[in-house]
Amino acid sequence: MQLAQVDNSRKNSYLGFTKSFLLWSFTLTVCFLVVGFPIGVLLVTCGILATIILQAVLPSSAVVLVTGSILSLNLLIVVLGAAILTFKGIHPEEVSWLHWLHGKEDLQPSNSPVYAACPLTCNLTKVVV
Repeated sequence: MQLAQVDNSRKNSYLGFTKSFLLWSFTLTVCFLVVGFPIGVLLVTCGILATIILQAVLPSSAVVLVTGSILSLNLLIVVLGAAILTFKGIHPEEVSWLHWLHGKEDLQPSNSPVYAACPLTCNLTKVVV
């Protein structure tokens, strides 16, 4: 009985690590695509310049070499970042600025209506004369 419980907890641990790693990979990829767009533009610009320079040395494979290195570098950054965050034990549910990932709506209304007569009638206190 003891052995079955230990094996089940280990299986849940691996499942938790896998889930956390995949969520971090997805989150870091989305953040890189959305927030890192200027960095992506700089990477493409540097890649074009590197392709032009390498064209003289490697005429047939300069584009493939530069494109492959840029894509593999981006993939390595995302996977390495997800692995580090997963092994440190930081779960995406614990991060406050990832509220869009949790699937929960904000309980506070973003826009509360303000009516023109409200300053005249909303905060009235009874005055006894």
